[in-house]
Amino acid sequence: MKLRTGLALGVAFGAGVAIGPASAYLGRQLGFQFLPYAFAQESGRAETYRLLTLFGDVFERVRAEYVEPVNDRDLIENAINGMLTGLDPHSNYMNAKAFRDMQVQTRGEFGGLGIEVTQDNGFIKVISPIDDTPASRAGVKPGDLILALDGQTVQGLTLNDAVDKMRGPPNSKIKLTIRREGQDGPLELTLTREVIHIQVVKSHLEGGDIAYIRITSFNEQTDSGVRKAIAQLKQQSGDKLRGIVLDLRNNPGGLLDQAVAVSDDFIDQGEIVSTRARHPEDSQRWNAKGGDIISGLPMVVLINGGSASASEIVAGALQDHQRAILVGTRSFGKGSVQTVIPLPGNGAMRLTTARYYTPSGRSIQGLGITPDVEVRSSREEKPHFLPDREAELNRALTNSDATSKATAPPRTDLPPMVRDVPKMPPENWPTYDPTKPETDFQLQQGLGVLRAMPVSAHAAR
Repeated sequence: MKLRTGLALGVAFGAGVAIGPASAYLGRQLGFQFLPYAFAQESGRAETYRLLTLFGDVFERVRAEYVEPVNDRDLIENAINGMLTGLDPHSNYMNAKAFRDMQVQTRGEFGGLGIEVTQDNGFIKVISPIDDTPASRAGVKPGDLILALDGQTVQGLTLNDAVDKMRGPPNSKIKLTIRREGQDGPLELTLTREVIHIQVVKSHLEGGDIAYIRITSFNEQTDSGVRKAIAQLKQQSGDKLRGIVLDLRNNPGGLLDQAVAVSDDFIDQGEIVSTRARHPEDSQRWNAKGGDIISGLPMVVLINGGSASASEIVAGALQDHQRAILVGTRSFGKGSVQTVIPLPGNGAMRLTTARYYTPSGRSIQGLGITPDVEVRSSREEKPHFLPDREAELNRALTNSDATSKATAPPRTDLPPMVRDVPKMPPENWPTYDPTKPETDFQLQQGLGVLRAMPVSAHAAR
């Protein structure tokens, strides 16, 4: 609904006409409804015109007098982005290229090589090749430094520029010049691009009977990935799963419809999430369609301060329905919804259009979701140089619901052992190694909670 309204508004402004719902919306925004308000509205419009004249004056002065020639499109796009980013931390303008990149990320597939990279001293450093991709088959290794692409040095390129060069149509070739520790000279590898599927769902069996599923983000592949992982783990366990650990730690979020779909996978009935917009008619509600794909097996959800947005929707829904026990630390607290509104020929705008609420009516904006069982990952708090929570961001939306609480409705279904779960690792706990689940303190405590949860007769069938 919001997307259609946004598109209609673009047509109305562009063509100078307002049709259907868009005309009512414009009337509401610009004050054309009722004659008794004519004088106040006329005054408001006059002020708007004065401010637009001010913008035009500044624009012309910059064009004429800035120390170097400037591009008109750059000035206008920067002004639009400034208008949007000045509203809140999550609204912004995307030019056509940035919009295409965002669409690639949400689709979860693109033509490329299958390498996770970062920037290091002007070069591109390989974090990890993705399994069964051109990069892994060619022997690219973690820690490799990419010096050149098709013979052109990467020095001076931004990380995004380098990634753009590595992406391309499937079946096209690219030559990588690599420096590898222990090798005397550079290596040259020629790779053929393929369609790369971003792996947002990772899974394995714990102890032979517990499904561990980690979701790294919510794109168009997430729900199908979760369903596929559960089917595979059921088969691997001989159809004797004892429960599931859903790991949403450090998951920054993504698509709302995928968060709803994943929640619906485990909830038989009732509300999953609702959104409340500026105008009541734009508010929405999503309900479960029925059919728990794991038939009521015990669930534990792991969250931390990096769990945000769509992750919090899933965690909040499962907590409010008492479908899962949440273990970890308080989540990030991003309780707002952004609508991406395409601007034909000119990219798109991402605009905050609503706040979302968990099934019990909680707005977690700026508050986050408090786990049922608090467990920290380490004994010491590491120094942070970036905001840890939504509430610490500049211009973050306030939580306008004065009755909102950060905690869920009281629970009576927690196993008695949760009172004895330690809040932090013992002093002799091994250093965390992502390749060794036994070093993951939060995961180990979550597994302990899960094994203490009773398996219902329905689930045991």
